[in-house]
Amino acid sequence: MIDFKALLQQFLYNENDPLLFNNGFFIFYFAIFISCYYYCRNNYKVRTWLFCLFSLYFFYKSAGVYVLLVVASAVADYFIGNLIYEVPSKRSKKILLWVGLCFNIGLLVYFKYFNFLLNTYYDIVGLKTQPLKVVTLVGISFYTFESISYMVDVYHRKILPASRFADYLLFLSFFPKLVMGPIVRASDFLPQISKPYYVSNDDFAKGFYLIISGLFKKLIISDFIYSNFVSYVFDEPQRFTGLECLFAAYGFAVVIYCDFSGYTNIAIGLAKWLGFDIPDNFNLPYTSTNITDFWKRWHISLSSWLKDYLYIPLGGNRKGVVRKYLNLIITMLIGGLWHGASFTFIIWGLMHGCALAIHKLWVQKSSAVLHKFKQSRLYNFFAWFVTFQFVCIAWIFFKAKDMATAKIIFSQIKKQFGANTFVAFWQHYYLVILMILLGLLIQFIPKKVIDKSMFQLKQEGLLGYMFIFFIFIFLYAFLKVDIQPIYLQF
Repeated sequence: MIDFKALLQQFLYNENDPLLFNNGFFIFYFAIFISCYYYCRNNYKVRTWLFCLFSLYFFYKSAGVYVLLVVASAVADYFIGNLIYEVPSKRSKKILLWVGLCFNIGLLVYFKYFNFLLNTYYDIVGLKTQPLKVVTLVGISFYTFESISYMVDVYHRKILPASRFADYLLFLSFFPKLVMGPIVRASDFLPQISKPYYVSNDDFAKGFYLIISGLFKKLIISDFIYSNFVSYVFDEPQRFTGLECLFAAYGFAVVIYCDFSGYTNIAIGLAKWLGFDIPDNFNLPYTSTNITDFWKRWHISLSSWLKDYLYIPLGGNRKGVVRKYLNLIITMLIGGLWHGASFTFIIWGLMHGCALAIHKLWVQKSSAVLHKFKQSRLYNFFAWFVTFQFVCIAWIFFKAKDMATAKIIFSQIKKQFGANTFVAFWQHYYLVILMILLGLLIQFIPKKVIDKSMFQLKQEGLLGYMFIFFIFIFLYAFLKVDIQPIYLQF
């Protein structure tokens, strides 16, 4: 007998079971959506509203009643954006821009940073208080930055404001990227809405590759390393040796890359199938040979946003050498805070800001002889090794729940590190180590190999897609672990 009450619960919000791409309910949801979307694909207005409704439902399943905040942001941004463009007075344009920015930033500060700011104030004045029950909304950091970039671009007349409210609502709520990005700009997205729906064989093949590779990175590599090693070490680092703590940092570097880039791959792949192009968010970041190159490859949509809407408005490199380095540090400090309200994120941002400033100073001061030496393989390997070590050290602050935990990890690495533990470590964690190596090695796969594989897959047709899909299902069934994506909290 069908339990209709239990069936109904599947369609309602559950804070312990948000709707994600790796959720079983998502397959059912996406099948219904794509069927409806394909049926009305030739009616631009109907398919836009259909997409909006399904996207808002997707967010409802992830955030409950707070889906109304996305709608409120869309209403405010749409009308303020059009007013900014239409009013003739420059002063009025600026006032409207500040109203829009204060509205969006105000929501972000309240839902993400209010308790942190309040507790910091009480610590300074020596008072004790219980934190208020302020819900941290999933996705708010992503769609707030999209709102800000939209209004700033309209103000500077880089883009026209959205002509229809449904278009802007879809831009803000587009479900493949709503919860965990990437941060998409209106100039890239809005023109695609009115284009005829068309998915070529190449689009389908690339979308399939991105979805399967994303699921593999997230569910097979990232979740395995995290659940079998990284989570234990970071929860109670005092129980583990220095070697285990060090490899937990390496492990987390692979976990966060495979987790976030995997989820992003799925988002881009789904968008491909729906006729939209979303820019890549990762480009083999752990192959970087300097920290500047790392930030050109890691979370590209965030780093480019910070550059265009924060670093350059602060003065960029136009205000002298000192201001250039200070602007870099401030930008990355805010980039750290974007991830969360914690001193660990502040330290992480400061570390990357200082590293970027030091690298730019190094490039500026290095001699011609040294520049020639930089072309050698030995230098490139050394530069890659140093960059990777720095990034992994910084990840310790990013992952640690507080400064005390980070301090214990560094203490264990320094004081409890012995060569005699290598054999026992390998015996206990050889599968984890192999997974970490796999997560690093997949970044060194040449692009031409990937392109050739996609071409071959396309040639095989339906049988090829089914074969790859069933291989993934087999691996997932063997290694299945349910871990929520890391960037869901940001």
